[in-house]
Order: sequence, then C-alpha cells, then structure tokens
Amino acid sequence: MLPPVKITNKSTNFADEMNQATKDFIREHAEADFHQLALRGTKDPEVDLTFALEQIAGRQMARTKIPSWASVEGIIYPPHLSMEQCSSEQTARYKARIAGEGALVVDLTAGFGVDMAFLSQGFRRAVHVERQVQLCAISSENYKRLGLRHIEVVCGDGTDYLHRLDHADLIYLDPARRDVHGSRTYGIADCTPNVLEILDEMLEKADRIMLKLSPMLDWRKAVADISEKREVKSEKCLAQVNAVHIVSVDNECKELLVEVRSEEVKSEKFSTAKVVCVNLLSGGATERFTFDTVSLVPNFTPTSHFSLLTFHFLFEPNASIMKAGCFVLLEQRFGVRQLDCNSHLFVSDTDIPDFPGRRFIIEKTTSMNKHELKAVLAGIDRANITVRNFPISVAELRKKLKLKDGGDVFIFATTVANRGHQLFICRKI
Repeated sequence: MLPPVKITNKSTNFADEMNQATKDFIREHAEADFHQLALRGTKDPEVDLTFALEQIAGRQMARTKIPSWASVEGIIYPPHLSMEQCSSEQTARYKARIAGEGALVVDLTAGFGVDMAFLSQGFRRAVHVERQVQLCAISSENYKRLGLRHIEVVCGDGTDYLHRLDHADLIYLDPARRDVHGSRTYGIADCTPNVLEILDEMLEKADRIMLKLSPMLDWRKAVADISEKREVKSEKCLAQVNAVHIVSVDNECKELLVEVRSEEVKSEKFSTAKVVCVNLLSGGATERFTFDTVSLVPNFTPTSHFSLLTFHFLFEPNASIMKAGCFVLLEQRFGVRQLDCNSHLFVSDTDIPDFPGRRFIIEKTTSMNKHELKAVLAGIDRANITVRNFPISVAELRKKLKLKDGGDVFIFATTVANRGHQLFICRKI
C-alpha cells in the first residue's frame, strides 16, 4: 500500500524535464495517425517515444473528450487506459452542477483528475486522492496549468485517507470496476473499494456522497443495496439515496450517479429517491426526464383493437429512459401509446416536440407478408434499420429486405400488441 504522500510544487515538472527532441517530435506529429506513428517509430535516440506517443494520442482524444483541456498548452496526458477510463467533459460538468458549492470536496479515487477539476470549481478547497504516483504527478502539474491551485493532491489509498478525514461537504467516489485479473466488474460489492464496506464511515464524515457507478448496473439494486439500515454514530440511520442520475451522452448511456446522505430512521416509511434521466447532446441541448421511485409502476395493458392507422408519429426513448425502464410514466405524461410491453417504442396521433428521444413521422406500416413488403418498399433501396422485440437481427432483416444501410428512411421492426410483427417505415423529424 502506498504511503499518503502529498504532491507538492517540487514534484516532477513534465514540461520542464522533457528534452527538446521529445518536444519537437510531439509538435511535429501532433496530427499524425497514432497507430502508424507507433509502427514507424523514430531514429532519434533522444526522443522518449513512449511518452511522446502518449501525449500525441492523449491530446487527439482530448479534443473530443475534454475539449477545454486540449486547448491549454502544457497539459500532460496519461497512458491510454487512463484516458479511456476518465470522464468526459460533458459528464464532468454535469456532476459539477449537481455537486453545487461548499467548503471542501474530497475525491477518494481521483485518477487522472477530470472529475475533480470540474467538481472543485464550486468549492473553496478540494482534495484529490489517488494511489498511482504517476497520475498524481500528472494531475498536480495539470491543475497548475488550469489555475486550480486550491486542489491538494494526495498520493495514497482513498480508504486510508477517509480514516484520517475530519469532515467534508461532499465525498466523491468512482470505484475501480476491474478485478485483480483485469476483468470488468459491475456490482457495487465487486468494485474497489467496496462502497458498501466504507459507506458508514463516509456518512459519518460527509454531508453528502456522490457515487459514480457502472451504467451496466441495475439502478434499482444499487438503491436497495445502499439503502439498508446501518449503525451511524450509534444511531439507527438510513443510508438515504437522494437521487439517481442516469447520464447519457448523445444517446449512449455513460454513467450511473448516486447521491447519498444519512437520514435518521423515525418510522418504517422513508423518503423516496428521485430518478433523473439525462441525455447530454453535442449541440449543448439536454433531454431530461425526472420521476420519483414511488411513481414507477410496471403496469402495461395492451389494447385488444390496436389500429395503427390512427397514429402518425413514432417515438424512440433515449438511452437513459431505456435504462430507467419508466415506460408507463412516458405514456402518462406525454399521452403516447406503447406498441408492446417489450418493444419500448411509442406512437401518437400528434407530434410531441419535448419527448425525450428521437421522433419520427410514420409514412407506412406493413406486416412481414411478402406481397405487402414488396408494395411498401417499392422505390426504397437503402434504410436505417432498428429491431426491437423482433425475432431476427438487423443484419438478417437487411438481407431479407435487400436494403443497403443509410439514407433518409428509418425502418423499425418490432412486435405490436395483438398484431404481431410489424415494420414501421419512417422519416426522422
């Protein structure tokens, strides 16, 4: 276990210690194809090729993942795995918004430091704790470049630091989701550190806790695991989940954020958690859908006479909604109809501009009857195909329909309650 060593201003200054040959190599090949560059290498023995390749690849990735950093001269990038695992700027900024303000925020598993850089901006003081010496040195250097001098970098084990901590307004924790063999893990208890083992102590020492968990994790189970009765400060308390944030970026589910605080148990009835489904879009817009856990009902009642002719619009929920499973609530709030309990596609006779997902105009519908298909697909040679609750894959259906990929036509192959397999030929709104 690494001793808790504070990284000071005497730490390695990567920019100053890098020799001129390495600097020149990075500058000259900044736009080069990383893989080709790695194969080609360099004949100059003065170039630290491994470090140079890390910087070239890291900055290229940062242009899309952390764009505000990519524009800052002198930012040091870590090895590729750390760049892959770090948060994007979009999700880090979202976490900063829900973290709010305070006196002290502590990140017990800070890694490369992207989350801490944004979280800390609302706090007067911040502590970045990370076990890997190299990442600590890199983060310390980068924080100076970013003007974030109120962040203290501590190299050591997060759990050990927690034992010495007096009090923080917010503790942030992103447990490692790989086991000792490098295999991915998803359950809370399987991560490092095990959040459930240190939850009591975190609740004693912080007003709030924010956990970043795998998007593969069932959020209901996460809430159940965290919300067990525990002994906190010798009083019966509940680890109360305030909110669950299911965060997607451009319709790809990226993170499951859980906000936790302690609450004294006064009765058998506890507060409900708020669930926030967020889809952060590249253009700056945000799709947001919020509900509380008590309102989440599983009921779905198919209609015996489902006339598709009355519906002109089809809606596909975004990835966060799909993860949340709040389909009946969509029906209630937007007046849409589910095609089937397992299809997760919705229809309406009017457009709904604020629906959290993609919207389409239904131009035609058809069964899988050969004659119907031929008539409906006449003049269409390519389409974007999606299958939901359908017996064959996209590739198999594309082959069957003899359609190329792409174009302006969208085909949804699904199952409709009491009507069997149907194709919806649509245009995107």
